[in-house]
Amino acid sequence: QVQLVESGGGLVQAGASLRLSCAGSGRTFSNSRMGWFRQAPGKEREFVATISRVGIITNYADSVKGRFTISRDNPKNTVYLQMNRLKPEDTAVYYCAAGATRVGLSQREYDYWGQGTQVTVSS
Repeated sequence: QVQLVESGGGLVQAGASLRLSCAGSGRTFSNSRMGWFRQAPGKEREFVATISRVGIITNYADSVKGRFTISRDNPKNTVYLQMNRLKPEDTAVYYCAAGATRVGLSQREYDYWGQGTQVTVSS
């Protein structure tokens, strides 16, 4: 079992940066692929980024590629999402997730979810 707690969200202006953190607990964290998803008001939750168990392979949604970076620190049981050049359309609740999948592009592949952290980007 993995428990996940996100932090680092907030209100920023367009063009600013934020770094989200997701602290995990449980012995399976380092064996889990980690992902970030987001859900804007009135929209379905969507994939943002994913990282493999040892942090070598990453994948990003086209909408964030080149602006967001996912990373992980397994000894600290933490995964990060560095978000640069934020846009108003990045406004959403951001969730981290953990799963045993080898791909990780769909939320159905993840078994554990955090409670989410709000990111609001003003224009």
